[in-house]
Amino acid sequence: HGRISQLAFLGNIITRAGVHLPGNIATDGTKFSDVGNGWAGSFDVPVDGALQILFFVGFLELFVMKDVTGENEFVGDFRNGALDFGWDTFDEETKLSKRAIELNNGRAAMMGILGLMVHEQLGGSLPVVGEM
Repeated sequence: HGRISQLAFLGNIITRAGVHLPGNIATDGTKFSDVGNGWAGSFDVPVDGALQILFFVGFLELFVMKDVTGENEFVGDFRNGALDFGWDTFDEETKLSKRAIELNNGRAAMMGILGLMVHEQLGGSLPVVGEM
């Protein structure tokens, strides 16, 4: 949940800053920039686009984001013998520290996206985000 919350928080901030993907989100001419920000924007996505997102996430859950080699060191370790980025060179204390940092960042992102969602429902303005 922490990794998803980090992406959600970052996506919320970036789209509220006016950065959108170029092009159309649907064949009917709906542009990415036509989709609203935050929670309300999820209802602007065409049904076909929402289904594509659902099927893509389902595909990732069923076939990609799991330990297929049996080599995982901890829950959430999806390297599968391919992606290392130097993890195996760290000692156990450093690994434990880095995992704790990732967990704490994920927890902070969960609180952050929850706060943005609540403020969006309440309305008003936030210093960094602007008008909700």
